[in-house]
Amino acid sequence: MPQVTAKKKCCKKATRCKKCPVVLSRLSKRGHAERHSRRKYTLHGKVPKKVWKVARVR
Repeated sequence: MPQVTAKKKCCKKATRCKKCPVVLSRLSKRGHAERHSRRKYTLHGKVPKKVWKVARVR
């Protein structure tokens, strides 16, 4: 299970990057990631492309 550290601030691009804190919190709400601390997340296996796409929408 890969461990991901979120960035400190969102970069405000059209599609959010994969390390954006908003994207990681959306993944954890959907059950694809688990939050350990303020910025540390663990992904559960391989996250499907469609789930990433939905989570990255601005």
